[in-house]
Amino acid sequence: MLKEILDKYCLDREKGKKREQTCFYLSEAGKCGRSIFLKFKNMPAKEKEAHFLRLFEHGEHMHQLIMNALVSTRDIHVVASEVDIPPQQLVRGRADAILSDKKQLYVLDIKSMNSMVFRSMLEAKPENIDQLQLYLHYFEIPKGILLYVNKDNLDLKEYIFDYDKNRAEFLIEGLSNLREKIDSNILPSRIPGYPEDWQCRFCGYKEICDKAEPNEMAWNEFKTKILGN
Repeated sequence: MLKEILDKYCLDREKGKKREQTCFYLSEAGKCGRSIFLKFKNMPAKEKEAHFLRLFEHGEHMHQLIMNALVSTRDIHVVASEVDIPPQQLVRGRADAILSDKKQLYVLDIKSMNSMVFRSMLEAKPENIDQLQLYLHYFEIPKGILLYVNKDNLDLKEYIFDYDKNRAEFLIEGLSNLREKIDSNILPSRIPGYPEDWQCRFCGYKEICDKAEPNEMAWNEFKTKILGN
């Protein structure tokens, strides 16, 4: 009885969050352009299961736990938390915090994961580094911290990065090119690692992607011939 009620609560709340996407989220930089395109076109994605939604919420609680501790310590100063990047048209995002050690500023990005992923991770994930680089770019802060939290035992791993101007500009150029494809109705190519890439395994648009050609194609033609609308 309670499982059904709680599952329905999670799924209904997730549906209530869905809205038309008009610009990129900073976390999408460097990721599969085809899946982002399909989200912009409001294509139906495979519904997330309720227990995954609860895991996401659990991750948010982990973030709050870390922030509460940082605010309480005297060893570092939390300049601001939940900070939006400066407004602009291409992308939007919100960093977990901006910190100061009295010598310089850092952008903090917190990521939570289960024990299996945490133990197997020998270095920071490339997609997380990309996201952090864009935070550093838009905030004009030279250093950033990726803090990983094991949700099962609260163990931590920390990685500090310097701002990489070339990487940030490369990611922004990629998003600009993807914006042009979205506006021109050109469905992007599949990512090189298809279908074994982790993004494919967890993609809600995999069935649609499977029906399309591997390379770029006209979106309207694809909808007419394969989707029937």
